[in-house]
Amino acid sequence: MTILDFVGTAPTVRPGIAMIQLHDALWRITRLNGEVLGYIERLNEPAGHRFRAKRLLPRQRRFLPIGDFWTIDDAIDCFRF
Repeated sequence: MTILDFVGTAPTVRPGIAMIQLHDALWRITRLNGEVLGYIERLNEPAGHRFRAKRLLPRQRRFLPIGDFWTIDDAIDCFRF
C-alpha cells in the first residue's frame, strides 16, 4: 500500500523536505541531506484518518508531539522552517 491508498492524492511536495514511507501508517520526514526531522503517523478513527506529526529532538533523544491533523498536507507543514 502507498500513501495514495489512504489520502486519495499525493501530498504536496515541500522544498527541502523528503518523505520516506516506512510502512502503511508511518512516514519519516527528512531534510534532503538525510537529517531526520520527525515522523508522521496515520491513525484510524471513526471519523476517518488522522495524521499525527512528531518532531525528533535528537539531543534529548525523544519525540515532541506537534499535533493531529485531518490531512497529511497539514501534518507535513509542521516540518517547514
